[in-house]
Amino acid sequence: MIKAMIDGVRNIFKTPVTIKYPLTPLKVEKNYRGLIKYNDKFCIFCDKCENVCPPGAILFVQDLDGGKKYNYNPYLCIYCSECVRECPKTKKALWQVEELSKPAIKEENINNSWFELEIKAKKSRIAYKKHKKSKKDN
Repeated sequence: MIKAMIDGVRNIFKTPVTIKYPLTPLKVEKNYRGLIKYNDKFCIFCDKCENVCPPGAILFVQDLDGGKKYNYNPYLCIYCSECVRECPKTKKALWQVEELSKPAIKEENINNSWFELEIKAKKSRIAYKKHKKSKKDN
């Protein structure tokens, strides 16, 4: 206990190791894998990015007419860039930019809405398969 008190008093006079982020900007390291960006003009909706995403941060919601809607959760993403590597288009629909993310802002129930979106995506695909099968049968 005495050692901890001595260390505490000693630390009062030392300069802090941490920086005052976001007031002091962080230095971006070489080969930093930053934020994931998406361009729906180049996306062919092949679902490869969704399939290779380890934490499941990318979801596509299926429409009955065959269209899909891209959804991305940056709070779930681990920035491994597997989705970027798997994107098959010459002009990539997914890419990473070497910029730092903004400080996290507490959003109410962001994970609850993501879980609801996961359920919606699964249901939309089942409904699309049923719709496609019924059109094929007719």
